[in-house]
Amino acid sequence: METNPTRMCELLVGLPEVNVLGVDDQRGQPIVVKVESTLDEQRWCGACGTRGSIKDRDEVVLVDLPCFGRPTRLVWRKQRWRCREPLCPATSWTVVDRRIAPPRAALTDRAARWATKQVGRLGRAVSDAAEELGCDWHTVNDAVVAYGEALLEADCDRVGAVDALGLDETLFFRKGERHRKQWATSIVDVGGAGHPPKLIDVIKGRTAVKVSDWIDEQPDVWRQAIQWGVLDMSGPYRKVFSDSLRHVTQVADPFHVHKHANSKVDECRRRVQNETLGHRGRKADPLYRSRRLLTKAHDRLDEAGDAKLMGLLEAGDPNGDVRMTWHAKETVRSLYGIDDPADAEAFIDELIDDMSDPEMPPEVRSLGGTLRRWRDHIVAWHRSKVSNGPTEGMNNLIKRIKRVGFGLRRFRNYRVRVLLYAGKPNWDLLAHVTPTTPTGAVSMS
Repeated sequence: METNPTRMCELLVGLPEVNVLGVDDQRGQPIVVKVESTLDEQRWCGACGTRGSIKDRDEVVLVDLPCFGRPTRLVWRKQRWRCREPLCPATSWTVVDRRIAPPRAALTDRAARWATKQVGRLGRAVSDAAEELGCDWHTVNDAVVAYGEALLEADCDRVGAVDALGLDETLFFRKGERHRKQWATSIVDVGGAGHPPKLIDVIKGRTAVKVSDWIDEQPDVWRQAIQWGVLDMSGPYRKVFSDSLRHVTQVADPFHVHKHANSKVDECRRRVQNETLGHRGRKADPLYRSRRLLTKAHDRLDEAGDAKLMGLLEAGDPNGDVRMTWHAKETVRSLYGIDDPADAEAFIDELIDDMSDPEMPPEVRSLGGTLRRWRDHIVAWHRSKVSNGPTEGMNNLIKRIKRVGFGLRRFRNYRVRVLLYAGKPNWDLLAHVTPTTPTGAVSMS
């Protein structure tokens, strides 16, 4: 059992090599603990080696972890020393003890690491952590960003070899009076080879140039290990793979192929609706009533649903254009039921030829043109069996962070918080990282 009063205070405060000078406990106010560092090696001049003398003592107020369920402030009496040697070029220096807090910090080191884990790993709101610590929002956010960036930089093994790389866009925020959309690009390891999907990085913007610049900055060994590039039938992202990863086989995501086919069914339905009735769909119109049944997979319709769909088409589609486009959509879906890549290649070639028939509805011919342009990308799925589903899953995690933060406007904050939550860093490293940027100024509340 510890009997040394000084050592007992050290254990209670949780900081080694400090003197506890006093505790101020006032009702309704944060607990204030006053400490002073006892590091002996910083009493000596770094230039000449002479033992210094104390010049003055400045009190620095730091937000600390709650004590007994109450907000706590650590008042650190930082000693400023001066060299006794008159000819020494070193005039004075201040004690630095990162175990208490980094230079110019607003939170103690342990409070900053706690806040980083709460906001980054658990996805809590910054305001929640700030309320628990009894400080300002900016104080916690600055610490989370500083320690989060240090953790992401220190975790060199977070991004390993990638077999399949996925790209997708997410809405960052709306800017200006016209609420112009600002986009970001998610770069995702979609998984495979025995490892789960992982968010690699987030890039501001969705242009091919910015994403290509990021890929070009990566090591050649890492880039050459990528075999598949998964995309959502986006022209800029296709250009990214064509320019920066030419050896990669591009794969069109099946979901977006189905989505495009469904959009052609909707286009045809609206066109026929206007041609036959002269107005947009109303709730009593047969084609309007069939809109959900048309985009639903046919094999998911029960007998009643199938009979209802056929009846509505019979009543509202006199020329059979909607029915033909619906059949084309279902045929595209059946393409993904083929296991053999050679059979899939022959099937899509025949499908493209059939859709190019001049007698087909314009929406079917347009769908056939899209299949022709993306033929190789669609067939590649039958060899790779990778999709952008994991990328969409990461986007859902990103949206959760946006909801918790009620929107994020600064891209630096957005990127750090998203990567801490969805990027799966090694949180064991958080106890050893050293932030290189100031963590803000304290605001008492």
